[in-house]
Amino acid sequence: MNYKIAILAGDGIGPAVISEGLKALNAIEKKFGYRFEYEKALIGGCAYDDCGKPLPESTISIAKDADAVYLGAVGDWKYDALPAEVRPERALLGIRKALNLFANLRPAIVFDELIEASTLKHDIIQGVDIMMVRELTGDVYFGQPKGIEIINGERAGFNNMIYFEKEVERIAHVAFQTAMKRNKKVCSVDKANVLDASRLWREIVTTVSTNYPEVELSHMYVDNAAMQLIRNPKQFDVVVTGNIFGDILSDEASMLTGSLGMLPSASLSNNEKGMYEPIHGSAPDLKGKNIVNPIATILSAAMMMRYSFGKNEAAESIENAVKAVLKEGYRTQDIYYGNKDSIRLVGTTQMGDLISNKILNS
Repeated sequence: MNYKIAILAGDGIGPAVISEGLKALNAIEKKFGYRFEYEKALIGGCAYDDCGKPLPESTISIAKDADAVYLGAVGDWKYDALPAEVRPERALLGIRKALNLFANLRPAIVFDELIEASTLKHDIIQGVDIMMVRELTGDVYFGQPKGIEIINGERAGFNNMIYFEKEVERIAHVAFQTAMKRNKKVCSVDKANVLDASRLWREIVTTVSTNYPEVELSHMYVDNAAMQLIRNPKQFDVVVTGNIFGDILSDEASMLTGSLGMLPSASLSNNEKGMYEPIHGSAPDLKGKNIVNPIATILSAAMMMRYSFGKNEAAESIENAVKAVLKEGYRTQDIYYGNKDSIRLVGTTQMGDLISNKILNS
């Protein structure tokens, strides 16, 4: 059982968290007898420094040739003055498009051990388990026309929010199929009271729902959804929404769990190929300090095992190892809350070692 994985560590803290994720994958190799072949490639600011492009053709080629892509993070403040077309963040949009990664799955799960890390009341967040399903290749990030032009004598910036029927249909199917494996509830989030694109979105999601009579479908405007995520997050099971709304809401959902460092993600295509990454950014100010949380990246490896390789036992081994280490009281700085007599502060590499050892020895 050999699998080829493209390693795109990226910028800032990306290489540090990817290193810890690789420890977990190496432990999985030893435990289950798989063989992972890694091929590294540049993406983001480091790629721009090397060849003047944030997403070189060689990186796209390596990613396409791999069975899965493991991504760290891209970006750094030192690139903020670059033209938009060569900013590191453009690489994310580019590789999603190149690999046709249209469905982004972001689980937001509140671990009992981390309830103190959230700013919300215990009774509000205990037991929260939400799957955010975000459409990834449409909406304002890709819509045309776009640009900055002189209109009526002054500069105007514009981006086109556009969705085609097939784009909405395929992400809706992903959401309903995901719900069938969970609690059979889908909440579709849009802004259909204002936006034509959202009115089409709602119509198509409703039509697709007829293929899944067992799944309860509800609709919610995005502004209300943002409020309800904080007010009563346990009402949600699967949330499906467009690119820009999903980008915002999934980051909001991360704070239910206590930290961006706890949320993994999977970006999937129509085949088994996927890209797996933590949802946090590159945090260049934290680079080299050994204080960032690698758990989101490690849990992203678990999603890789499940969605690209179909190895549920390996995925559960990683997830159970994370739970066990948290239960034993180990915390990185971002989740270091609660009774200090019963928890222990550890760094990035220590957390990675603890989890990988737990995978091997349990």
